[in-house]
Amino acid sequence: MTPPSDDAAGRFAFDGLDRVLHEKARLGILASLLAHRDGVTFTDLKELCALTDGNLSRHLTALQKASLIAIEKGKADRRPQTRVKLTATGKQRFMEYLGVLESIVSGALAAATPPPATIDAQLNPA
Repeated sequence: MTPPSDDAAGRFAFDGLDRVLHEKARLGILASLLAHRDGVTFTDLKELCALTDGNLSRHLTALQKASLIAIEKGKADRRPQTRVKLTATGKQRFMEYLGVLESIVSGALAAATPPPATIDAQLNPA
């Protein structure tokens, strides 16, 4: 990630945010898959992320094109079943992305928290 510059124009423009991962629904999908190492069925993933069939399919297609997930078609109890798994590349990119988010949040919290001397001055005015 490129750290934010100190100039006012673009100070909070974060180049390190991956647009494929940053979309809200995809972030939820990837977080769900990270929590389930063996993958998740399409139906369970749909419920976990509160998405419709079509919406989930669209996002899965984008993630699959980026090689972040693998989609396996099979059968369970003689019924078709689709299972979605995070690929090794997907896990690595998602972990890197989470690191970028963590640094952004840490930077924002540091900027929002006044230094200790300021806090003391506010509590004990001269």
